Amino acid sequence: MTKKLYLFDIEGTTTDIDFVHKVLFPYAQTNLSSFVLKNQTNPSVIKIIEDTKVIVHTEEAFTPSIDQCIEKLLFWIKTDRKIGPLKELQGLIWDVGYKNGDFKGHLYSDVKPFFDRIKEAGNEIGIYSSGSVHAQKLIFGYSVNGDLTPMISYYFDTKIGGKREAQSYKNIIEATKYKAEDIIFFSDIYEENLASSQAGMKTYQLLRYPQEKREFEMIGDFEGL
Repeated sequence: MTKKLYLFDIEGTTTDIDFVHKVLFPYAQTNLSSFVLKNQTNPSVIKIIEDTKVIVHTEEAFTPSIDQCIEKLLFWIKTDRKIGPLKELQGLIWDVGYKNGDFKGHLYSDVKPFFDRIKEAGNEIGIYSSGSVHAQKLIFGYSVNGDLTPMISYYFDTKIGGKREAQSYKNIIEATKYKAEDIIFFSDIYEENLASSQAGMKTYQLLRYPQEKREFEMIGDFEGL
Protein backbone atom coordinates (compact mmCIF):
# COMPACT_ATOMS: atom_id res chain seq x y z
CA MET A 1 0.00 0.00 0.00
CA THR A 2 1.26 3.47 -0.89
CA LYS A 3 2.55 5.52 2.01
CA LYS A 4 0.30 8.50 2.83
CA LEU A 5 0.77 11.86 4.50
CA TYR A 6 -2.07 12.95 6.79
CA LEU A 7 -1.96 16.74 7.06
CA PHE A 8 -3.89 18.54 9.81
CA ASP A 9 -5.06 22.03 10.54
CA ILE A 10 -5.05 22.78 14.30
CA GLU A 11 -7.68 25.30 15.41
CA GLY A 12 -11.12 23.71 15.14
CA THR A 13 -9.65 20.44 13.82
CA THR A 14 -7.30 18.89 16.37
CA THR A 15 -7.77 21.60 18.99
CA ASP A 16 -10.81 23.41 20.40
CA ILE A 17 -11.12 26.97 19.13
CA ASP A 18 -11.88 28.03 22.71
CA PHE A 19 -8.43 26.92 23.86
CA VAL A 20 -6.85 29.25 21.33
CA HIS A 21 -9.17 32.20 21.86
CA LYS A 22 -9.88 31.88 25.58
CA VAL A 23 -6.54 30.57 26.88
CA LEU A 24 -3.66 31.22 24.47
CA PHE A 25 -4.64 34.61 23.08
CA PRO A 26 -5.48 36.16 26.47
CA TYR A 27 -2.25 34.78 27.95
CA ALA A 28 -0.22 36.38 25.17
CA GLN A 29 -2.18 39.63 25.48
CA THR A 30 -1.66 39.84 29.24
CA ASN A 31 2.06 39.10 29.08
CA LEU A 32 3.07 40.73 25.78
CA SER A 33 4.20 44.12 27.02
CA SER A 34 6.28 42.84 29.93
CA PHE A 35 7.77 40.05 27.80
CA VAL A 36 8.90 42.42 25.03
CA LEU A 37 10.37 44.96 27.44
CA LYS A 38 12.13 42.27 29.46
CA ASN A 39 13.53 40.55 26.36
CA GLN A 40 14.14 43.49 24.03
CA THR A 41 17.82 42.53 23.63
CA ASN A 42 16.88 38.98 22.59
CA PRO A 43 17.71 38.59 18.86
CA SER A 44 14.34 36.95 18.16
CA VAL A 45 12.46 39.81 19.83
CA ILE A 46 14.62 42.40 18.08
CA LYS A 47 13.67 40.88 14.71
CA ILE A 48 9.97 40.77 15.66
CA ILE A 49 10.03 44.47 16.57
CA GLU A 50 11.93 45.38 13.40
CA ASP A 51 9.46 43.40 11.27
CA THR A 52 6.58 45.14 13.06
CA LYS A 53 8.12 48.53 12.31
CA VAL A 54 8.42 47.65 8.64
CA ILE A 55 4.77 46.60 8.42
CA VAL A 56 3.52 49.70 10.24
CA HIS A 57 5.69 51.97 8.09
CA THR A 58 4.40 50.29 4.93
CA GLU A 59 0.75 50.47 5.99
CA GLU A 60 0.68 53.74 7.93
CA ALA A 61 3.74 55.67 6.68
CA PHE A 62 5.48 56.16 10.02
CA THR A 63 8.09 54.29 12.03
CA PRO A 64 6.75 53.37 15.48
CA SER A 65 8.65 53.35 18.76
CA ILE A 66 8.92 50.13 20.74
CA ASP A 67 5.93 51.20 22.87
CA GLN A 68 3.92 51.87 19.72
CA CYS A 69 4.98 48.47 18.37
CA ILE A 70 3.64 46.87 21.54
CA GLU A 71 0.35 48.74 21.10
CA LYS A 72 0.12 47.58 17.50
CA LEU A 73 0.88 43.96 18.39
CA LEU A 74 -1.83 44.05 21.07
CA PHE A 75 -4.25 45.50 18.53
CA TRP A 76 -3.42 42.67 16.14
CA ILE A 77 -4.26 40.16 18.88
CA LYS A 78 -7.64 41.84 19.48
CA THR A 79 -8.43 41.81 15.76
CA ASP A 80 -7.08 38.26 15.28
CA ARG A 81 -4.74 39.39 12.53
CA LYS A 82 -2.70 36.48 11.21
CA ILE A 83 0.60 38.24 10.68
CA GLY A 84 4.15 36.94 10.97
CA PRO A 85 5.71 39.06 13.76
CA LEU A 86 2.72 38.56 16.04
CA LYS A 87 2.63 34.80 15.47
CA GLU A 88 6.35 34.55 16.23
CA LEU A 89 6.00 36.62 19.41
CA GLN A 90 2.97 34.70 20.62
CA GLY A 91 4.95 31.48 20.24
CA LEU A 92 7.75 32.85 22.43
CA ILE A 93 5.29 33.95 25.12
CA TRP A 94 3.39 30.67 25.03
CA ASP A 95 6.69 28.82 25.38
CA VAL A 96 7.01 30.36 28.85
CA GLY A 97 3.43 29.45 29.74
CA TYR A 98 3.75 25.82 28.68
CA LYS A 99 7.08 25.36 30.46
CA ASN A 100 5.68 26.99 33.62
CA GLY A 101 2.74 24.59 33.54
CA ASP A 102 0.23 27.43 33.22
CA PHE A 103 -1.70 25.35 30.65
CA LYS A 104 -1.39 22.28 28.42
CA GLY A 105 -2.13 22.02 24.72
CA HIS A 106 -5.73 21.01 24.17
CA LEU A 107 -6.43 18.08 21.84
CA TYR A 108 -9.80 16.52 21.11
CA SER A 109 -10.06 13.05 22.62
CA ASP A 110 -10.04 11.33 19.22
CA VAL A 111 -6.78 12.92 17.99
CA LYS A 112 -4.20 10.76 19.76
CA PRO A 113 -5.95 7.46 18.87
CA PHE A 114 -6.20 8.58 15.24
CA PHE A 115 -2.52 9.56 15.19
CA ASP A 116 -1.74 6.10 16.59
CA ARG A 117 -3.72 4.48 13.76
CA ILE A 118 -1.90 6.55 11.14
CA LYS A 119 1.51 5.59 12.46
CA GLU A 120 0.59 1.92 12.94
CA ALA A 121 -0.43 1.83 9.27
CA GLY A 122 3.04 3.09 8.29
CA ASN A 123 1.95 6.57 7.24
CA GLU A 124 3.20 10.04 8.20
CA ILE A 125 1.63 13.03 9.96
CA GLY A 126 2.03 16.73 9.13
CA ILE A 127 0.65 19.98 10.53
CA TYR A 128 -0.33 23.10 8.58
CA SER A 129 -1.55 25.98 10.74
CA SER A 130 -1.57 29.76 10.65
CA GLY A 131 0.22 29.67 14.02
CA SER A 132 4.01 29.60 13.87
CA VAL A 133 5.81 26.26 13.64
CA HIS A 134 7.17 26.96 17.11
CA ALA A 135 3.63 27.41 18.48
CA GLN A 136 2.51 24.21 16.74
CA LYS A 137 5.29 22.21 18.37
CA LEU A 138 4.32 23.62 21.76
CA ILE A 139 0.68 22.50 21.46
CA PHE A 140 1.69 18.96 20.56
CA GLY A 141 4.79 18.87 22.73
CA TYR A 142 2.96 19.95 25.90
CA SER A 143 -0.40 18.40 25.07
CA VAL A 144 -2.96 16.90 27.41
CA ASN A 145 -1.84 13.54 25.94
CA GLY A 146 1.86 14.17 26.52
CA ASP A 147 4.55 14.86 23.94
CA LEU A 148 3.24 13.90 20.49
CA THR A 149 5.99 15.65 18.49
CA PRO A 150 7.85 12.36 17.80
CA MET A 151 4.78 11.31 15.81
CA ILE A 152 4.84 14.37 13.53
CA SER A 153 7.13 14.52 10.50
CA TYR A 154 6.24 17.91 8.97
CA TYR A 155 5.22 21.36 10.22
CA PHE A 156 4.08 24.20 7.98
CA ASP A 157 2.91 27.72 8.82
CA THR A 158 2.00 30.66 6.59
CA LYS A 159 5.62 31.03 5.51
CA ILE A 160 4.71 28.32 2.99
CA GLY A 161 1.75 30.48 1.89
CA GLY A 162 -1.77 31.47 2.88
CA LYS A 163 -4.05 28.62 3.90
CA ARG A 164 -6.81 29.55 1.45
CA GLU A 165 -4.48 29.61 -1.57
CA ALA A 166 -4.01 26.54 -3.75
CA GLN A 167 -0.37 27.44 -4.39
CA SER A 168 0.40 26.93 -0.69
CA TYR A 169 -0.67 23.31 -0.90
CA LYS A 170 1.36 22.86 -4.09
CA ASN A 171 4.33 24.20 -2.11
CA ILE A 172 3.69 21.59 0.58
CA ILE A 173 3.51 18.87 -2.07
CA GLU A 174 6.89 20.00 -3.36
CA ALA A 175 8.40 20.25 0.13
CA THR A 176 7.28 16.77 1.22
CA LYS A 177 7.90 15.03 -2.13
CA TYR A 178 4.57 13.21 -1.80
CA LYS A 179 2.24 12.90 -4.76
CA ALA A 180 -0.75 15.19 -4.33
CA GLU A 181 -3.20 12.29 -4.25
CA ASP A 182 -1.23 10.68 -1.41
CA ILE A 183 -1.78 13.65 0.93
CA ILE A 184 -5.01 13.77 2.96
CA PHE A 185 -5.78 17.16 4.45
CA PHE A 186 -8.18 17.75 7.37
CA SER A 187 -9.56 21.19 8.18
CA ASP A 188 -12.73 22.76 9.53
CA ILE A 189 -12.53 25.65 7.02
CA TYR A 190 -14.26 25.11 3.69
CA GLU A 191 -11.98 27.54 1.82
CA GLU A 192 -8.93 25.59 3.01
CA ASN A 193 -10.52 22.31 1.90
CA LEU A 194 -11.25 23.88 -1.48
CA ALA A 195 -7.72 25.22 -1.94
CA SER A 196 -6.11 21.90 -1.00
CA SER A 197 -8.40 19.99 -3.36
CA GLN A 198 -7.52 22.41 -6.17
CA ALA A 199 -3.88 21.44 -5.56
CA GLY A 200 -4.84 17.78 -6.02
CA MET A 201 -4.92 16.66 -2.39
CA LYS A 202 -7.66 14.53 -0.90
CA THR A 203 -9.44 16.65 1.67
CA TYR A 204 -11.99 16.26 4.43
CA GLN A 205 -13.91 18.97 6.20
CA LEU A 206 -14.14 18.32 9.93
CA LEU A 207 -16.65 20.42 11.85
CA ARG A 208 -16.85 19.87 15.58
CA TYR A 209 -20.10 21.71 16.23
CA PRO A 210 -23.47 19.93 15.96
CA GLN A 211 -25.30 22.95 14.53
CA GLU A 212 -23.07 22.94 11.47
CA LYS A 213 -23.44 20.73 8.42
CA ARG A 214 -20.58 18.29 8.50
CA GLU A 215 -19.04 15.41 6.63
CA PHE A 216 -18.18 13.75 9.93
CA GLU A 217 -17.99 14.97 13.50
CA MET A 218 -15.07 12.96 14.83
CA ILE A 219 -11.67 12.33 13.28
CA GLY A 220 -12.09 8.81 14.58
CA ASP A 221 -15.02 8.30 12.18
CA PHE A 222 -12.61 8.42 9.24
CA GLU A 223 -12.28 4.98 7.70
CA GLY A 224 -9.78 5.74 4.93
CA LEU A 225 -6.69 4.23 6.57
